[in-house]
Amino acid sequence: MNHQLTVGDALARLPGPSGERFVELFRHGTLSVELYAPREHDPQQPHTRDEVYVVVEGRGRFRNGLERHRFAPGDLLFVPAGVEHRFEEFSDDLVVWVIFYGPEGGEEPT
Repeated sequence: MNHQLTVGDALARLPGPSGERFVELFRHGTLSVELYAPREHDPQQPHTRDEVYVVVEGRGRFRNGLERHRFAPGDLLFVPAGVEHRFEEFSDDLVVWVIFYGPEGGEEPT
């Protein structure tokens, strides 16, 4: 199993066979690491587990529940399970690492 993930290798697998703009690259226990590179619009629906995005390239706005804020390369965005979210008004070069973890329904806040 390859434990080194690169943006270049992941982007070479996009789009997927049905036009998918994400690819899962690693899974261990509840941890899943994907690369996501939407184009023009972000059709995401709320997810069943907590997730973290790390912005590799691109800028724009991110809707996280009722909040909306700007993002840029290097930013980390957390979304609790079940919360509506999406990238909006983003540049054509948007690429983010996506990290899903924890139980279905998300972890209890501390």
